Amino acid sequence: MVGKIIWLAMGCFFSQSFWPFGSEAADSQVLKPRVPRDQIAEARSWSNPFPPTPEHIEEGKNIFHGKAFCVTCHGRDGKGLGKIPGLVGKLPRNFTDKPWQEARTDGELFWILKNGSPGTDMASFIPLVLTEAEAWHVLLYVRSFGTP
Repeated sequence: MVGKIIWLAMGCFFSQSFWPFGSEAADSQVLKPRVPRDQIAEARSWSNPFPPTPEHIEEGKNIFHGKAFCVTCHGRDGKGLGKIPGLVGKLPRNFTDKPWQEARTDGELFWILKNGSPGTDMASFIPLVLTEAEAWHVLLYVRSFGTP
């Protein structure tokens, strides 16, 4: 009986578009800006006040894996749920995605940490969880996923 219940639960999970068999479609929303049009110019003008030194990146890593609990959704390797083939939709961002890294400015990413990411489950973290300085350090670490 327990086996049947587990099998039924898995069937519901997989039939709810979490695993679109035969579909290798990528997330078409990856490059879509999350900052509203009327705020994007200002957000893009913001730059990280901290240089990407090994010490600052390490500080961001510690916050990412600790206080900010980013690792919970984005994973230790920064790939989010991207390791599961065919999984699409509102997934945690894959920070190793080079086109995404190139498309987003630090200011846009900071805006998302401050306001959340509209259309996704990403909540705001500044000032409830992170200070602005901590957020900039986390972004240095996030940027490190996009480099070889």
